[in-house]
Amino acid sequence: MDQLDRYREIVCRLIEAYASYKPAYGDIRTEAIVDREHDHYEVMQVGWNGSQRVHGPIIHIDIRDGKVWIEHNGTDVRLAEELVAAGVSRDDIVLGFQPAELRPLTSYGVG
Repeated sequence: MDQLDRYREIVCRLIEAYASYKPAYGDIRTEAIVDREHDHYEVMQVGWNGSQRVHGPIIHIDIRDGKVWIEHNGTDVRLAEELVAAGVSRDDIVLGFQPAELRPLTSYGVG
């Protein structure tokens, strides 16, 4: 298995794991969005919490140019560290939610 396929498998496992969690409140479903053709991966929450509509991403990860871009992390866990523990190189993880000028100050790739 080449590196890109390995990264896809790691990201898919992470997305599926987080999509399996059900919120403790409301009538909300959590969905895994996996688009291997375009390397786009998300965990979404959709539903209602009382009269409040819930619709939005919890996690958004893309794979671009061989790097794993964390575009959004709406959790309280360190997704990048989970990716490292699963086998993704630190240099191949980009914190896309950080401005480009701050990325060199992280311990991850710059993009």
